[in-house]
Amino acid sequence: MEWSDLPIFLAIAREGTLGAAARKLGQTQPTMGRRLRALEEAVGAALFQRTSDGFVLTDEGQAMLGPALRMEEEALALQRHLAGSVGGLEGMLRVSCSDWFGVTMLSPVLAEFAGMHPAVVVEVLTDPRLYSLPRREADLVMRIRPFDEPEVIARRLVTIPYGLYAKPGLWTPVAGDGAGCRLVLMDTAFGGMPDVGWATRLLPKAAVVSRSNSREVQARLCALGAGLAVLPRPLGDSTPGIALVDLGEAPPSRDTWIGYHRDLRRLPRLRALVDLILQRLAN
Repeated sequence: MEWSDLPIFLAIAREGTLGAAARKLGQTQPTMGRRLRALEEAVGAALFQRTSDGFVLTDEGQAMLGPALRMEEEALALQRHLAGSVGGLEGMLRVSCSDWFGVTMLSPVLAEFAGMHPAVVVEVLTDPRLYSLPRREADLVMRIRPFDEPEVIARRLVTIPYGLYAKPGLWTPVAGDGAGCRLVLMDTAFGGMPDVGWATRLLPKAAVVSRSNSREVQARLCALGAGLAVLPRPLGDSTPGIALVDLGEAPPSRDTWIGYHRDLRRLPRLRALVDLILQRLAN
């Protein structure tokens, strides 16, 4: 059995299909299939049952999963230890945050950081999924959900106020009504967000005309007159063509948390970036 086949096995176990596992590892689907067949031949057993819904672990696969996960964690711990012991302000950092936060809040800080430390390459990931710090999918994460992993060093970074915005002269909403108004909201996967509940409670008669998981898209739709949108104040206040609407009650604010793995706490480039972010954004 080749050690390099274990990430193949774990990716298929986690993703459930060869295609998704291939995208996760940056491989082609045929390569993943060949590597899996070679691994199954090496261990002398089928590790997955091929079903119409995807790949399901067999009993042999389940028996292999626990040791494979422990081996992965030991390998990742070694990587984090080696990364955390590397001196000098050079190398790469992977930073994860939401799209609007990256554009509006973080970009000025990163531009300043680039001028201070040009040998550090910061890669910013703004898709909505939660990146794993223990698996080193990211080195630094900023998100609205608090961290509960014991190996993550985290703190509240900033409290973001929210506001209701509209294209001036287009909508005249009345709290408790909203008849004749249109709303641009978060998509249904994020329907439990506090701002969604606030908007539908204060404007129960308003029609929902668009949804998106991107605050940037919501702001743009609002500026084009598609409807009212609840936006983070830093984004809404900096978006041309929209203005704050006062309904007598502000939408709920949200905390943004910052976290990184404790094994990287001595990594100079990470420490320098975290310090600058705290200096510029923390409240």
